[in-house]
Amino acid sequence: METRTLFQVAYLVNDLEASIQRWSDVHGAGPFVVTHHHRTDRFMYRGTDAEADVSYAFGYLGDVMIQFIVQHDDTSSIYRDMYAAGVEGFHHQAYLVHDFEAEYQRLTDLGYEPACRLYADGVDAAYFDTRDMNGGFTEIHGDPPHILAAFAQWRRAHELYRPGVDPVILQRPPRPR
Repeated sequence: METRTLFQVAYLVNDLEASIQRWSDVHGAGPFVVTHHHRTDRFMYRGTDAEADVSYAFGYLGDVMIQFIVQHDDTSSIYRDMYAAGVEGFHHQAYLVHDFEAEYQRLTDLGYEPACRLYADGVDAAYFDTRDMNGGFTEIHGDPPHILAAFAQWRRAHELYRPGVDPVILQRPPRPR
C-alpha cells in the first residue's frame, strides 16, 4: 500500500493576525502568506455552489505547513460543519496528490464523503469528511509544478525566518482575474 505524507495542518480561527502572531511567538512558525476573501474558479459544497467568504494564512513550522482559516459569513461550509461562528479549533489535515482523480475515487470507495471540491489557482482540491477517523476533515490537494514551487518558496522563507525580527506576514501579490 502506498503511504501518504501529511504536509498541512489547518485551524479555524477568529483572527488571522492574532493567530499568526501567537504561533510565531510560541512556536517560531512563519512567516505567513495571507489571502483575504479567497475566491475559487469552481466550487462545490455538499451538492451546492454556495461558497463561503473565507480568508487564509499559510506558513511553515519545520516541514509542516500551518493554515489558518477565518470564515467571515454564515454560509454553510466545511468550517461551519464543525464549528459555530466564534468557535476555534483544528479543522483538517492535508496531503498532496499527483493523480487527483484516482485519489478522489480511492477515498470515495473507502466510504468517505466528499464534502467539498474546488478548483482555484490552477489546482484541484477536495475535503473528505473523516471526522470519525481523525476529528476533522482530510484535504487532498493537487501538486502541479507552480504550486510546489510556491510551497517551496514559503518553506524557504521559514528556514530564513527570524521570529521577533522579520515581518511575520509576507506580502503576496494579488491574484490576477
